[in-house]
Order: sequence, then C-alpha cells, then structure tokens
Amino acid sequence: MKLTENFSLNELTKSQTAERKGIDNTPSTEHQENLKSLCEMILQPIRDHFGQVVSVSSGYRSPELCVAIGSSTKSQHAKGQASDFEIFGISNKELADWINENLDYDQLILEYWKGEDEPNSGWVHCSYTNGSNRKQYLKAYKDENNKTCYQPI
Repeated sequence: MKLTENFSLNELTKSQTAERKGIDNTPSTEHQENLKSLCEMILQPIRDHFGQVVSVSSGYRSPELCVAIGSSTKSQHAKGQASDFEIFGISNKELADWINENLDYDQLILEYWKGEDEPNSGWVHCSYTNGSNRKQYLKAYKDENNKTCYQPI
C-alpha cells in the first residue's frame, strides 16, 4: 500500500526485530491514517526538497515491538505518528534544521549527532499529529552515566 508517491506502508512498518522475534507489527486503520499524514506532511516534502532517498530506519512500532526494543508503548512510533530517518550524504543537522524551518511538526529530535566532524552521525526523529503540533526541536545525547538526555535547540 502506497502512502505517498515515494513511501509505502511496508517501508514504515518494516522491523528486523519484529521479523526475528515473530512479532506482528501491523498497524490499525487509525495508525495507518497517522502514517499517511506523517508521509504527506513530513517525509514526502523532505524527499521532494532534497531529491534523494529518505532512508527510514524506524516508523510504526506495535506495543509488543516497543517492549521488545525497550521503547515506551506510549511513544509516538506506537501511534504511527513518528519516524526515524536520514538521507545518506546530507548532514543530519542540515536535514533537521531544514525540517524546523520549513515544515509543521510535533517533535523533531536530532538524535546522537556528534557535530560537524561527523555530519552523518546519529539520525533524525520527527513526529506529526493531526492536531496542534508543539514544534519542539531537541537534541538527544548520552550523559556521563550513559543516560539519554534531551536539550532544546
């Protein structure tokens, strides 16, 4: 099932962990609609602007998959509202900054980006809701105790 010109439902639900552990990662109709909105409002505009493949590493996660990977079942991924992605050859900071300046989003996280010396480090997390988006732009990093912390950008 195509969600937009360049994104499919399969691409947004594929999970090696789910495959390996036999977890059903099929989204409900409501979650599929959320994924369609995410693609229409976030992923497809990125693809159209940069003209390159947007590599999705994580999209929808069923509650069972969230538990299996140590994620919250309340995550926006579990609602079909979020995706983790990057564009190979484009700095994740440049990508996140473009999203911040040009798109309506709920939460945008530059995850584990190590700076200009490693422009392709980490990835970008972005969520979209069919409602009032917070437009919250954060950077995720590990502190000295290896705990994930979030800092506004």
